Amino acid sequence: MIVLITGASHTGKTVLAQRLLEKMKIPYLSIDHLKMGLIRSGQTDLTPGDDEKLTAYLWPIVREIIKTAIENRQDLIVEGCYVPFGWRRDFDEPYLSSIRFICLAVTDAYVDAHFDAILSHASDVEARLDDSDCTAEKLKADNRAVTEGFRTAGEPVTRIDADWEQTAAALTDELCKE
Repeated sequence: MIVLITGASHTGKTVLAQRLLEKMKIPYLSIDHLKMGLIRSGQTDLTPGDDEKLTAYLWPIVREIIKTAIENRQDLIVEGCYVPFGWRRDFDEPYLSSIRFICLAVTDAYVDAHFDAILSHASDVEARLDDSDCTAEKLKADNRAVTEGFRTAGEPVTRIDADWEQTAAALTDELCKE
């Protein structure tokens, strides 16, 4: 099984992936790690701020990693924001039946109520070197855009409105039953 976790920035994708790794005992690939490896090694002139271009650059690589894992009957958690809204078009049915898709987004009300906590947990798993450009309004806009994009593409979006921990626990329990 492939667990593909995506969503807006600061929604807990990496924390959820880490928890799934610990509970399910399957590895995860951070698309951010792949991004930084390619940038730091000089394999691309893109920078960490080139989000749209990075999606177009990284997704073909990630897509083929997913296909290879499925073909080899290997479980893998793939986590990151560089997943295009139309990702499903890149896989035939035999592949799709092995992929569990999770898109995380928080509501405006959640950001309003928990903005300080969101920032305080931003480096729980991976250290963010500079989070100074993160504002409540930017988070809200990013979450609305991600929600709209994936919903328009026909994908489910897990919207977190009140309790992130409860949502993460429910997703983890559901995946562990499979």
